[in-house]
Amino acid sequence: MSTQPQQPEPPEGAVAEPQQPEPPEGAVAEPGQEQDLPAPGTAEARGAGPEGPGPDAAGGPAGPGEEADEKAEHAAALAELEDRWRRALADLENLRKRHARELERERAAERARTAAALLPVIDNLELALSHAGADPGSIVAGVRAVRDQAVDTLARLGYARQDETGVPFDPARHEVVGVVEDPDVAPGTVVQVLRPGYGETGNQLRPVAVAVAKRE
Repeated sequence: MSTQPQQPEPPEGAVAEPQQPEPPEGAVAEPGQEQDLPAPGTAEARGAGPEGPGPDAAGGPAGPGEEADEKAEHAAALAELEDRWRRALADLENLRKRHARELERERAAERARTAAALLPVIDNLELALSHAGADPGSIVAGVRAVRDQAVDTLARLGYARQDETGVPFDPARHEVVGVVEDPDVAPGTVVQVLRPGYGETGNQLRPVAVAVAKRE
């Protein structure tokens, strides 16, 4: 038994229009055939797809108000960075001035400490000179005592006296000012100190002026 619906029969005298066969499901409409167009005002007519509006439907160019807000934010950030930069420059300048003041204060304190250490030497020299008229022989002993006191003062300041002989020549401590022939010592040995030095290697006030044995 057929399940297709019965087409109504046209009245007598009417001319039946030819029926167009329905295209199979999934077929592409041929050119010239009319297609169903979306109704005006619907979402499809405004460019929206079946899954909603496109990416450019809601977004658009920023308005004048948004551009003004962005410019204001950029200007504020720039002003903050400039303020921080000026503060850093001011702090650096203050640090430089404070360091210069502290350095000069340390130098003045060191000069005063050194001068104070030499004051007793000057006092003893004046005492030896005051007794030179009464006892000329005592001046030699007085000068020697003052010399020993000055050497001790330099040692306490970190510059011990260096006047050893019979030691190998050391270019870091010695300065050669003469060469002598001495068959009793090895070549390059310090045989005479012509001027004592003060201070150790790396903290030397002046080197030792020496004469060394001649090398064969």
